[in-house]
Amino acid sequence: MRIDIITVVPDILRSPFEASILQRAIDKGLVEVHLHNLRDYTTDNYKQIDDYQFGGGAGMVMMIEPIDKCITQLKEERDYDEVIYMTPDGETLNQKIANQISLQGNIIILCGHYKGVDQRVRDHFITREISVGDFVLSGGELGAAILCDAVIRLIPGVLGNETSALTDSFQDNLLAPPIYTRPAEYKGWKVPEILTSGNFPKIEAWREEQAYQRTEERRPDLLKD
Repeated sequence: MRIDIITVVPDILRSPFEASILQRAIDKGLVEVHLHNLRDYTTDNYKQIDDYQFGGGAGMVMMIEPIDKCITQLKEERDYDEVIYMTPDGETLNQKIANQISLQGNIIILCGHYKGVDQRVRDHFITREISVGDFVLSGGELGAAILCDAVIRLIPGVLGNETSALTDSFQDNLLAPPIYTRPAEYKGWKVPEILTSGNFPKIEAWREEQAYQRTEERRPDLLKD
């Protein structure tokens, strides 16, 4: 998989890909992540990428020309499955979306900044708009990092145990059940006996029951889908 991220502030995005699971995925050659500084696609000496909005109003708007040049150049080099725009008014990222994107080959992620991008970018270049929640960030970079983490960990070979991602919260619209590790008792707090019984069919049944119960208590909306 190849991910190209278009951003005004690439430095924000370097550290997430230089440690832990994401770095190992890159080192293994399972995914490529390339950062593109939008200012490199400007033509003026000031490397301007934003301007005032027509009609007046507060906030600067990202200009169409540098974005067009960057996306067009990338598309001339290879085909892309999606061109994603990170924006607060996009569809809210969830596990289903992450699963879908993890099956794709090449994607472009455009990080919004300032007031957002010229609407013509959204009309003519963007294939999918994604939000990470009902709140506004200073830019789309952190949202892009979250999206990449959610997607990359699903690629076969990234996690040591490939079944681990399949038992995460939100797979099958359920939250994950409680989990425990050694010691079996600490300060009088005991691990449920079923988990140390060795009876794996009963353990799985207990986990399913706990997952449903936890979802019903904390996220009943998931059970309505």
